[in-house]
Amino acid sequence: MADYFSSSVEFGLNLSKRIYYGRGSAPSPVPAMSKSPEGFLPSALMCYAVISDPEKVENPDIRSYQPYVLGRCEPPALIPLQLHGVAMEVECYLDTAFVTVTGKWRVHCVASSSTCDCQIAIPMGEQGSLLGLEVDGSGRSYHSEVIPLKDEKDKENVAKAKDGHFLKSQIYTVKIPQFKGGSIFSVKIKWSQKISFHDGQFSLCVPFSFPSYVNPIGRKISKKEKIFLKVNSGAAMEVLCKTTSHPLKELKRQAGKLSLSYEAEVLAWSSTDFSFSYTVTSKDVVGGVLLQSPFLRDFDEREMFCLYLYPGNNQDRKVFKKDVVFIVDISASMKGSPLENTKNALLTSLSQLNAQDTFNIIAFNGEVYIFSSSMETATKEAILNAAKWVDTNFIANGGTNIMLPLTQALKLVGKSTDSVPLIFLVTDGAVEDEREICNFVKSYASSGQSVRTPRICTFGIGLYCNHYFLQMLAQIGRGHHDSAHDLDSIEFRMQRLFSTASSLFIADLTVEGLEDLDSLELFPTHMPDLSFGSPFIISGRYNGTFPELVKVTGTLADMTNFGVDLKVKREKDMQLSNVLSKRHIDLVTAQAWLLKSEELEGKVSKMSIQNKVPSEYAGMIMVHVQSDEGKKAPEPFLLQKAYSKLSGQNLEPNNQKLFLGGLSLGFGDLKATAENMPPAIKEAKPPEGLLEKAASTCCGRLANTCCGMCLLQTCTFMNDQCTIVCTQLCTALACFELIKCCVELCECDCLQ
Repeated sequence: MADYFSSSVEFGLNLSKRIYYGRGSAPSPVPAMSKSPEGFLPSALMCYAVISDPEKVENPDIRSYQPYVLGRCEPPALIPLQLHGVAMEVECYLDTAFVTVTGKWRVHCVASSSTCDCQIAIPMGEQGSLLGLEVDGSGRSYHSEVIPLKDEKDKENVAKAKDGHFLKSQIYTVKIPQFKGGSIFSVKIKWSQKISFHDGQFSLCVPFSFPSYVNPIGRKISKKEKIFLKVNSGAAMEVLCKTTSHPLKELKRQAGKLSLSYEAEVLAWSSTDFSFSYTVTSKDVVGGVLLQSPFLRDFDEREMFCLYLYPGNNQDRKVFKKDVVFIVDISASMKGSPLENTKNALLTSLSQLNAQDTFNIIAFNGEVYIFSSSMETATKEAILNAAKWVDTNFIANGGTNIMLPLTQALKLVGKSTDSVPLIFLVTDGAVEDEREICNFVKSYASSGQSVRTPRICTFGIGLYCNHYFLQMLAQIGRGHHDSAHDLDSIEFRMQRLFSTASSLFIADLTVEGLEDLDSLELFPTHMPDLSFGSPFIISGRYNGTFPELVKVTGTLADMTNFGVDLKVKREKDMQLSNVLSKRHIDLVTAQAWLLKSEELEGKVSKMSIQNKVPSEYAGMIMVHVQSDEGKKAPEPFLLQKAYSKLSGQNLEPNNQKLFLGGLSLGFGDLKATAENMPPAIKEAKPPEGLLEKAASTCCGRLANTCCGMCLLQTCTFMNDQCTIVCTQLCTALACFELIKCCVELCECDCLQ
């Protein structure tokens, strides 16, 4: 879908040449479209006028009397709107950032007597999750709500929703109807994203690069950019800024906290993504425990806590030796790019092994193919042989069977002595015995020795695999989980997962002092290890009196004991429910799937609605909160209307609801896996027939427009009588400069 979107924007920019801005004013030149389908994809919050009728394209302030154009644009053209103001607020808490972007946009390309729909494109950063959307202006006002999905029909209705969908894995689009030409409206977006961590440094990158053609044209308009950044690491250590893309000014500095801002009058909007990196100044492991009471009307009345450990930047620390087994899906669905990217990531990971590490490779479809009957030491010769074996045996074919290769991998690493066994499972499919696999691994882990119990890391490709199964399997195996929802990110994300899991330097972490609590719910339920590639964070709910000091113990790579005392404090500047809600929802959803528990499903729904985070059991809608008279409708009435639309009942036009699809992952697709369908990626599929329409020239793009040049070409396929009639018609149209319009606006291929 990304390439269709890109071509629609390119066509919209060409169509916008119809707009007259007055003497001495000219729009920014339209850049030539890149050969990549991402040529015109948004790299910051963007709004577009959706143009089906090209005759609407006009300057709402200055009538230019453009030639009349018949027909419609199919697919619709997308004209980027002019940006009249932008502000961004970023709040960084532990390993999560909350981003709020507000922009003002003007419908500068539609006649004042006309209206058009507006498409909002929202690029989000690393593992971005949409949390809220508000649109206000032109007599229309919308805001997002999260509502429960009561049954399978509700879920199917939301799944089929076309009002909102992913353009690519991190670009979400929403279409808002009917804005008047010349009107100005505001858009406020909120999302959460992951803060990357590497070598003791936190790094954040937020899409904030605006193309030149969104700068207002004509009259002088004040262009003010604002950025506010707040960092709260939770620790009592100083936060040091390392790099920043924009000239931030320090506002406030405290132990573990930092506030910065940037505000400027600019000639052109930011052309650089906002990036920021910082460290918590400590070479050693630091951490703490944060407590907070539930907020008013919280359905869970228990207290909240969050325990964190930062690994520090002491790179001299010894990491555990590793016995690594890679289990790679080579079923027929992996053919092409998925398998090639996986191979590249695997070979890179092999090259990063230390000389004392051992490894093996298992490829699987319906059968199992093993590189070696025993673990191989990671010598250059062994890695070279492994690369040759991979080239020979990684041939996409057959079905998917995960239990068999996983069982063999557990046997291979079962003889580990002074190393940490690591198993990496990579798949793009779902299988019927997933619950049996989880229960088998759980029983295996509980019977083994602590350090020598295999850690299981999982990596899912596309949307046909069951990501909740893979999350649960990694949680039981005290490993890590990651996924790639678009094929281009497979190699990078797989390598990062391996780097995180293989830099383990404290194993078997245990929290002492929580035994006397009246009740305790822990997320995750199985304690992970601490590596240089990721902070250690556990959290949960409890009843009782929390101790003033908590001790965390573990085993270092040299097999000596590790221990640290963590201070407990009440947190006032960080809303823990917001920071922890997404990870809690995902973990409880995985538990609900494993146990087939309707009670846990209901709990997930309540957590989603309370924290306004979409999930498998609660969907997001856009609610039109104003009537034509501008009066705000009562909230209960709006939600009642939302439920009625889910159930298929008619809605009144003044209380229209927009359903945002694609915000949940689902639980895999057994049928698609059985049929070996290539991995579905997190983007909308083009509508039927769009391929043919999008591939046509200017006249096809204006679908049935009476274009003189195209009529002339059509004459070559007609008999003499029809040719005479059509040429006479073209002559008449030329008098109204329609052929000139086709040449100037669309640069029609048929003229070449």
